[in-house]
Amino acid sequence: MSSGDVFMTVPAAPGLAPSPAVPLPHGLRPVPLSPTLAINEALARKSREGLPVLPFGFGEAGIPIHPSLIRELAAAAGRGAYGPVAGSAALRAAAAGYWERRGLPTDPDLVVSGPGSKALLFGLLTALGGDVVVPAPSWVTYAAQTELTGAAAIRVATPPGEGGVPSPALLADAVVRARARGRTVRAVVLTLPDNPTGTLAGEETVARVCAVARDLDLVIICDEIYRDLVHDPGRVLPSAAAHAPERTVVTTALSKQHAAGGWRIGVARLPDGPFGHALRASLLGIGSEIWSSPPAPMQHAAAYAFGEPDELVAHVARGRRLHAAVTTAVAARFRAAGALVREPEAAFYLYPDLEPLRDRLRAEHGVRTGADLTGLLLERYGLGVLPGVVFGDAPEALRMRVAPSLVYGADDEHRHAALAAADPAALPWIAAALDRLSGILADVAGGGR
Repeated sequence: MSSGDVFMTVPAAPGLAPSPAVPLPHGLRPVPLSPTLAINEALARKSREGLPVLPFGFGEAGIPIHPSLIRELAAAAGRGAYGPVAGSAALRAAAAGYWERRGLPTDPDLVVSGPGSKALLFGLLTALGGDVVVPAPSWVTYAAQTELTGAAAIRVATPPGEGGVPSPALLADAVVRARARGRTVRAVVLTLPDNPTGTLAGEETVARVCAVARDLDLVIICDEIYRDLVHDPGRVLPSAAAHAPERTVVTTALSKQHAAGGWRIGVARLPDGPFGHALRASLLGIGSEIWSSPPAPMQHAAAYAFGEPDELVAHVARGRRLHAAVTTAVAARFRAAGALVREPEAAFYLYPDLEPLRDRLRAEHGVRTGADLTGLLLERYGLGVLPGVVFGDAPEALRMRVAPSLVYGADDEHRHAALAAADPAALPWIAAALDRLSGILADVAGGGR
């Protein structure tokens, strides 16, 4: 009997005892839970056990949904009918307007909606087929979804300080080598701004990556779900769709800037031209077999959100300031403990490196890998963070993704106060979380040395 066997009890005829459990003739495909969701569940378990936790592992925005979005969702709650696979005309037009205001004129017929950008990404990878280049490190789902399609994720390191894009020279080399081995490499994924590092690649780097993609005939999938959360609102986001419009797909959703991750609604902007129209047909075929149509009430609310009324623009701006203030404060606490950490530039992430503390961590705690380190932090201190290895970083790297957005408040009263505060890091509940973090790091690192 192997661990992969699946057992079932055969129902008995009325009045007879059931037959004993017997193995089915095949095992199930092992698919692990996404690490970003797994850490959230681990922290929830510890909290239910009455243990104090510091939830820095899950990538949730941590701010309240604006009342106007709740109003729009409620107004559409009665819409139970199926709709077009691509999404409603109103949502596609609103999303096209959203991108046009950001310098990307968009045909609404080339916008496709789905139940979250995550589902759209999987649909795109399935439609494209072939291996996919992903930055190292990068969000866990890109590689996992690629492997679910039966292809391989080719990890390529990012330039220093420019997360979310593979090094252009390393990208070209990796694709040429993979094709020489007989692999079919079809696409490269970019994340602008980046999860897990909270940084934003520069215009020149993005332009060079796009040039390589054109030379090697790669489709570019550009995940811009954090686009509106660049901490400096005056900073221009580099656009892959501007540099390589004929081959770039852009995705976004309401999950991050509007904190509506549980609503599961996203949109993809497909390139104009024959390729984009062919990709649309394939993506709609895939969507028709998986999600049929996006949820109608969510589409109505999303159309309102992508229309960007003044109250939502102001709400997003308050969230952006809050993310910037708290991630900057957390970075300072890691830096004070002796870690290397770049100043966060976007979203609610940072990616500290405890390499300067390696000798002490090994001598006092037996830490040799990033997973050793984050396991220690979780089990001994209740600090939930994710090791770099789950994002494609080297196993021995002592880097981790830190997402402090769930300490903005335990209820909406506290979260609204955090949004309104001139100095959110000074609020008692956020300051307490920061002080606890400093205490944990001091204990682990030996007084911050």
